[in-house]
Amino acid sequence: MQIFYLATLSMLGFIATDMYLPAFKAMEVDFATGPEHIALSLTVFLVGMAVGQLIWGLISDKYGHRQTLIVGLLLFSAASLGLSYSQQVWQLLSLRFIQAIGVCAPAVIWQAMVIKRYSTTTSQQIFATIMPLVALSPALAPQLGVVLAEHWGWRSIFVCLTGVGVIVALQTRLQPCDLNQTKKSTSVASDIKALLVSKVYLGNVLMFAMASAAFFAYLTGMPEIMASLGYSAKDIGLSFTPQTIAFMTGGFFGKQLVKKYGDEKILKHLIGLFTVASLLVFIASQWSLSSIWPLLLPFCLIATANGALYPVVVNRALASAKQSPATAAGLQNSLQICVSSLFSAGVAAFASQVLPVTGVAILITTLGVWAGYLLANRPLRQQLTIPDNARVVSDEQ
Repeated sequence: MQIFYLATLSMLGFIATDMYLPAFKAMEVDFATGPEHIALSLTVFLVGMAVGQLIWGLISDKYGHRQTLIVGLLLFSAASLGLSYSQQVWQLLSLRFIQAIGVCAPAVIWQAMVIKRYSTTTSQQIFATIMPLVALSPALAPQLGVVLAEHWGWRSIFVCLTGVGVIVALQTRLQPCDLNQTKKSTSVASDIKALLVSKVYLGNVLMFAMASAAFFAYLTGMPEIMASLGYSAKDIGLSFTPQTIAFMTGGFFGKQLVKKYGDEKILKHLIGLFTVASLLVFIASQWSLSSIWPLLLPFCLIATANGALYPVVVNRALASAKQSPATAAGLQNSLQICVSSLFSAGVAAFASQVLPVTGVAILITTLGVWAGYLLANRPLRQQLTIPDNARVVSDEQ
């Protein structure tokens, strides 16, 4: 039951992001506006997610996880209810930003709850159980949105989100009091500084952000690539199913392998798989394609690697910051969204050359993943430093 509760917290932000996407056309009619204004509501939401996660992390570590989480959920619910009654575009955009700020609380605090409550080994297994479920959100949320919009109109989507937020807030109220302990020492500035000078934390966050950026680059470029090859909208939608399955498969088997061999050994192999798959995507992207399979198949390998890699690097990053886990989770998630959005924007900016640009973007993320690994793995990093010439001469004598 606790796993279900934590999974709900982790998925809520993604559900709120994707659930209303099928209703864009209906919303354009009701708001008497063009598609660009409705699409802007998604951009505003992502900006709110990037900003809000760091804020809630700081507040949660200072005043306690449980009460902070309840406040965030109630803010999310109030904004969702307001969206169901919105009549003007400015109301839609403003309330989507507030909704994003509110939903950042569960997105951050569930990770801190896991780190605070469980040992490093157990938290690794919990992350590996929950994170693959998050991959279902982009696939299931739009389908639920279609059902609601067709039967009760697009406003019912936000009524549904209101109900979910209130129910989860009530569940949070019943959580044990250990989530309500407040932090006794250190300032916000010292918490942030400690995280920014931690090579273990920054290295693992960089791996997480760059691996996620590969996903965003692909998701941004693939619809345009497939459209240029003559695929239908239905085919484009279905093309995202294989990597969702691959991500979940990677999460399942990664959990078993980490349990058997340890996360350090498995992490090396996952980065190796990610690298090989990225190179295959890059090579395929530099040729004129007649089918999507030369890109789709190797990207499924990237998705498999990510499904197993995410729980490992997230657990390692947050386990290195047990004194301020919510702040660490907030900073981690904010950086992930910023880096991923940057790569997505880069691919979108060169849409006329989307195929080769997508391949280059994914290849660059591979370099970033390796940079993060070298940063976090200090012994290996030290082996790669330039030797001391004086010491070499001394040893030869």
